Amino acid sequence: MDFYKIKFNPTAHKKYLLRILRGLPPSLSSMDTHRVILTYFAVSGLDLLNELDSFPNKQATIEWLYSLQVFDDSELVSGFQGSSTLNTELNQGQNALYKWGHIATTYSALATLVILKDDLERVHRKSIIKSLRSLQLPNGCFMGAKDGTEHDMRFVFCAACICYILDDFSGMDIDRTVDFILKSISYDFGIAQGPQLESHSGSTFCAVATLALTKQLHRLSPPQLEGLKRWLLNRFENGFTGRPNKPSDTCYSFWTGGALKILNAYQFIEEKDNDQFILVTQDRNGGFSKWVNTAPDAMHTYLGLAGLSFMNETGISSVFPDLNMSTRAHEHLLSLHRKWRGC
Repeated sequence: MDFYKIKFNPTAHKKYLLRILRGLPPSLSSMDTHRVILTYFAVSGLDLLNELDSFPNKQATIEWLYSLQVFDDSELVSGFQGSSTLNTELNQGQNALYKWGHIATTYSALATLVILKDDLERVHRKSIIKSLRSLQLPNGCFMGAKDGTEHDMRFVFCAACICYILDDFSGMDIDRTVDFILKSISYDFGIAQGPQLESHSGSTFCAVATLALTKQLHRLSPPQLEGLKRWLLNRFENGFTGRPNKPSDTCYSFWTGGALKILNAYQFIEEKDNDQFILVTQDRNGGFSKWVNTAPDAMHTYLGLAGLSFMNETGISSVFPDLNMSTRAHEHLLSLHRKWRGC
């Protein structure tokens, strides 16, 4: 049977991620306004492959990210833009919708800077935290930006990551955040995007990681914790799924697997050849897709690599799931924290 096992092809994935960083393929052109997020996935993927030294434009990428930083304490829109696409002559030198910092792109930019071993000295930390605080709603959830965005568990996770990276949780009312998470636990013990919504592995990961980053996992009662572990473990079939009665999807090898890792329950998956679903979505020219015989993309490529890391695939670095970055990058961040604290 070993003859039929699909082999991991790191060289192809390295080439695919480098292509993403050189310029978006036509299939991803609609994502140009979110280029920071795609950059995060590509750089993170190279980091897991131990191939960051193959990326020749690290310093140029760092400078580009800083060019997208928004600094404004009066309008409370500090953070990082998604790209420079919507910067025009007409809005040059002024803040405007889409030129504001966004919670998801701010997290992605900061995480990418950490992975590239920047010292974050040019980050307007206090201004970003001040603007972040203004995005929290009375129920504890977070908006994505000052205006025109949704508010759900994804942005709660991004807010927790920003506070953790910048070593300043004054940007979040932690008690309100925990209350929002606890109210989003469904009857089946999975966690939804908000109260009274359907449980989902993505929102469950975001909630669990937020509790871990804020050191609030103890706020889950023993029945909630055991029920949550059981719900997550039941999401494994031939691969990981995001909801009951849905097909397996490469990205849930991280969202579901990462939540299990944080809860110290990943080892209870007893199936053999867990990696084969991910590898069957491997494109021969590099990259992973969500399902077999579909086009690869940057997100599923990185999350597939992270999932393979949990499965101890040879040649892939370990992941710190709480922040969704490599353990190596997290250790660099901790060294920055010690420096900021004068330790």
